[in-house]
Amino acid sequence: MDNLTVEQALEALLAHSKMIEETEKVPVLQARGKVLAEDMVAELDNPPFDKSPIDGYACKAEDIADVSEECPAELKVLEEIDAGQYSNITVEKGQAVRIMTGAAVPKGCDCCVRQEDTDYGEDVVAVYQEIRPYENYCMEGEDYKAGQKLLSEGTMLGAVEAGVLASLGMEQIPVYRKVKVALLTTGDEILLPGEELSPGKIYDSNLYTLGTRLLSWGMDVTYRERVGDAPRLAAKKIEQAAERADIIITTGGVSVGKKDIMHEVLEILSCEKLFWRIAIKPGMPTLCAQYHGKLLICLSGNPYGAAANLELLVRPVLAKMSGRTDLQLKRVHAVAENEFPKKSSVTRYVRAHY
Repeated sequence: MDNLTVEQALEALLAHSKMIEETEKVPVLQARGKVLAEDMVAELDNPPFDKSPIDGYACKAEDIADVSEECPAELKVLEEIDAGQYSNITVEKGQAVRIMTGAAVPKGCDCCVRQEDTDYGEDVVAVYQEIRPYENYCMEGEDYKAGQKLLSEGTMLGAVEAGVLASLGMEQIPVYRKVKVALLTTGDEILLPGEELSPGKIYDSNLYTLGTRLLSWGMDVTYRERVGDAPRLAAKKIEQAAERADIIITTGGVSVGKKDIMHEVLEILSCEKLFWRIAIKPGMPTLCAQYHGKLLICLSGNPYGAAANLELLVRPVLAKMSGRTDLQLKRVHAVAENEFPKKSSVTRYVRAHY
């Protein structure tokens, strides 16, 4: 198939791709950017006990009803409970415990008084502020209950999700492994940064622009290499890359010139060609095939053409392969502030800021 629309090209690519279902277990601190492979269900209530949200005193609300600075209630202080400690005592009428933020509230108490509303007493405390029952009080299971699903399979993991998983006591979690991507750039004219620039040569930006974009999407770029315009060498490199990747992306060599080698490379590798050329500008001479059941997407060597089609074609494929719904493209309507008078017989993609 040739001269497809972007929509037709994408449909063909998605039809030949599937989600990576292989899973692995990783530490929570290494889970950023990965996709959760199972629902995460709480085994315990959180917090696992009634606790104080303030530094002060835990007591019975009935003991401090109608108090004021002029007429405080005086309560016997039984002990001090710090965060991480647990007391088995039961507080009776006329009694209190000194308590710190995060500490477990003992039995018999139904409120906590801020220490600023007391005289900071150690043996006997004077309370100047009335508190209603269960005011300044965190109930067991207030954040979530045992048996509650907190994160769904398919969730992309970030800082908030890592905190939730840690609160569950999870050290290692099941995730879908990242999509492994191979990236090759072709052309006798390109050099890598750091090499001496000789006449007629240019530095390769595609390897870095596309490679960085793939990494920003959370892909595992397992193979990165530049090759010249040698069909058999390029075929060998793709063969090697396919052993380490789920999808192979190349740039350059896809048009009709003498050095556009990718057509010959596909023949050498006995690839199943899916399509060549898309009705867009830039990036029209895009060539796509399957090699040993893996997609081989050959993008234009034009830096913007390659970058545009990475977004339009490769990104949705990677979203499907990784289960990353956040990678799906979003379409919005906007009004251009200035004109673009250059005519085109096909859909043109123009750089803009939105």
